Amino acid sequence: MLGITIFPEYIQSEGPEALLDRLLEKMPLTAVSTSPYVMEECPPEQGGEREPPADGDKGLARLLERPLWGKNEVWVSATPSFEPNLDLYQGLRYQPQETTDLTRREGPIIDRFIEACRERNIEVYLQVQSAIPPGYRVQFGGPVKEDMPRLPDGSITTRKLDKNGSLASEEILGYGEALIKDLTTRYPTIDGIRIDWPEYPPYFLETVFLDFGEHARKFAEGMGIDFESMRRKVLALYKHLTEELTDQDLQTYINSPESILDKWADCSEWLDFKSTLVSNLLRRYKSAIGDDHKLFPSSFPPPWNRLSGFNFQQASEIVDAISCKYYTMHWPMMLRNYADSVTEKNTSLNKALLAECLAKAFDAYSPIPASSDDIDYPQPEENHPVDLESLAKKQQWVDSQVGETPVWALGHAYGPVDDFKQRAKTVFDASQDRLWINRYAYLANEKFDALAQVFE
Repeated sequence: MLGITIFPEYIQSEGPEALLDRLLEKMPLTAVSTSPYVMEECPPEQGGEREPPADGDKGLARLLERPLWGKNEVWVSATPSFEPNLDLYQGLRYQPQETTDLTRREGPIIDRFIEACRERNIEVYLQVQSAIPPGYRVQFGGPVKEDMPRLPDGSITTRKLDKNGSLASEEILGYGEALIKDLTTRYPTIDGIRIDWPEYPPYFLETVFLDFGEHARKFAEGMGIDFESMRRKVLALYKHLTEELTDQDLQTYINSPESILDKWADCSEWLDFKSTLVSNLLRRYKSAIGDDHKLFPSSFPPPWNRLSGFNFQQASEIVDAISCKYYTMHWPMMLRNYADSVTEKNTSLNKALLAECLAKAFDAYSPIPASSDDIDYPQPEENHPVDLESLAKKQQWVDSQVGETPVWALGHAYGPVDDFKQRAKTVFDASQDRLWINRYAYLANEKFDALAQVFE
């Protein structure tokens, strides 16, 4: 079973029918997702955004491998592909993005794409953001200050890749419910909704240590949790990591990881609390989508899912399917972000020890680098620095948690052809024969052939 994320700009650029037929000639495509927007070229000085996205400036070296309107780097603007039903959003802080002439001119192509998928027996999903109003596209939108998640000291961090609001905010959740109802009503023949980032994305150390805002406080108190006690414990851990960490701490972890986990065991209540926030979001969104459509969230693999709040076992009891992300170009970026945050004030830390700790703690970087300064986002021609065996183990662990709920290994097409093929084959073989690829933009023709070979 093979799914591919195909964003609307490529449907517009290549044509829905021709795009699908080209894929079906090469591989057993069974599912696709797109998003409810349409796009046009727009210069940066007129508010355009770069495609492909910059990934917090780390991905600026990336270019599109499938030309978009004949180009490998494009500046674009986007608008909803449909006219929202404003009655669904009455009384909410967040409202849908206003439509434009582009909506009326290009929006019907999403209907054509959905119909073309149905004619070819391909499942079709709409992908939206879980907590970034208006939710159509990851690169724009976001919460007002009142709904931003906070660190245990009450501050709002600027070190973050995502624009997620607090998962405890009624305004964030209410908007998400309205958007799901709107989309399944407007596009009734889709199979379901894929939601991205239904968690606290742990791209930076700072975003691991969320959420301690007033919304989270009220939610915790409603559960009978001593929020202030929990906050103090987590603040102590955060300060230890960012201000008090020593080489001895690093060496102790390398020698005996369990001893460090035992030391901070009293912070497990906070991690469980984050999982409760995520599960609450999933339950509310599943209720909004009903039984006629599927709710299909994506999440990080272990151990990042524990930090993000996504509990696979809990989620499997709520949703209809799950995808686990193996975006292995992001993993070095994340580890480097953690290292930079840890060494900013702990300036005397041995960076070789730190690199070893990070590589072992997340089982996400191989071979272990000589210094944390050597950890970085891979260039387009560089293989991703991950061990294939560790990829397989992560997927096998996820499958062990979810019972009968289908889990799709979600690979990323960025990187050299052979490296992409090996990574895709590894997680596909480790899964229950389910593979999803993100994104179509990096599926050059050579990768079509490589992906077809994975399914031979």
